[in-house]
Amino acid sequence: MGNLLVYDRFDTFSPLDFSIDNDTKGALEVLEWAYGHYGDDLVYACSFGIEGIVLIDLISKVNDRAKIVFLDTDLHFKETYALIEQVKERYPLLQIEMKKPALTLEEQAGQHGEALWETQPNKCCEIRKIIPLNEALSGAKAWLSGLRREQSETRKNTQFINKDNKFQSVKICPLIHWTWKDVWRYAHKNGLPYNILHDRGYPSIGCEKCTKPAFNEEDLRSGRWSGKGKTECGLHT
Repeated sequence: MGNLLVYDRFDTFSPLDFSIDNDTKGALEVLEWAYGHYGDDLVYACSFGIEGIVLIDLISKVNDRAKIVFLDTDLHFKETYALIEQVKERYPLLQIEMKKPALTLEEQAGQHGEALWETQPNKCCEIRKIIPLNEALSGAKAWLSGLRREQSETRKNTQFINKDNKFQSVKICPLIHWTWKDVWRYAHKNGLPYNILHDRGYPSIGCEKCTKPAFNEEDLRSGRWSGKGKTECGLHT
């Protein structure tokens, strides 16, 4: 058993007992609490990597009409878009929003220069991911993320429920105790669809322009923004 701090925005704190000694390491229990507590004011921001697919399947067991937002930067792999269509077919009641940035790629190039992801990757992420998510979360009391502690140094201290100062919200991360093996074991056991790029050396999949196969098996995110001195898009920092 453990103690989970629960808060609504940043105002009210109270303890909630939970157990991580079960098949989902607390994930299903946290989701049941989250949807019971926030209801329709809870949004899942999904990147449709394998963790995202697992979390969607778990969410469907709790709320088959859950709100899911995908930050459609217009720069994703074709394989990612194909997977989203598969997910829509498998979970037809889920409300999946393809959230686009205000600027098209052409408009962005006109204002900031060609290939902004090369010259100013942080600015590109701000325009195409951070601002759109801020818009998507407007009015939402909390949001879900598939972060796992094992993924990287920057995520090792992630809790089930986190204050999110960036988006002035509450970020709930049900999979924090899952390992990479746990994720794939669940996916295969339940016959879940997944991005075929995972089979080609891409453990972490983002925009096509900024994602390469991982070059360090100890760091599943080593293929993201390779050579840019950047490890996060800014959504979780």
